[in-house]
Amino acid sequence: MIAVLVAGNAIGTIYYGKKEALELAFGKGAQVEILSLFLTDSQVEEIEQLARAKLESKLFTFYVGRNEGELLGYAAIESHTVRTKPETLLIILTSRGELDKIYTLAFHEPPEYQPPQRWFAQLYHRQITELNLNYGIQGITGATLSSRAAVSSARKVLAIYQVVIKEKY
Repeated sequence: MIAVLVAGNAIGTIYYGKKEALELAFGKGAQVEILSLFLTDSQVEEIEQLARAKLESKLFTFYVGRNEGELLGYAAIESHTVRTKPETLLIILTSRGELDKIYTLAFHEPPEYQPPQRWFAQLYHRQITELNLNYGIQGITGATLSSRAAVSSARKVLAIYQVVIKEKY
């Protein structure tokens, strides 16, 4: 008797680890500071209202990149569930807090649901109020949930920056 084992739904790709992600954000040789934020109830409320999205935790981590003391920018690693499986994005802000780049670090849904890198470009350098799917940002046929999740993650990171980091760091 022959038994065959099949890995059901063995879908998922990890594109970058944390070290590679931070090099994408700030370049090789940059000094990276970990900024752990413990959000208050009032900050959570303000962030959720601004982002139009719910935060899963009051703890959030930003990475601050510097090169010889000069601020390069900020990065956040944002994980969320798209449909039933996780996606992890690297969201990079300029030193002035503008959305600069987004990279997919890991995607565990079927590959046809993943937004291509060129799609993220339409999000860059927009104000948080301009990040609305189908209102200036084109959706992706067949990847609606993925595009919604990416836009929501970008809004959350921008909102946290505006509420907690902008005036203090």
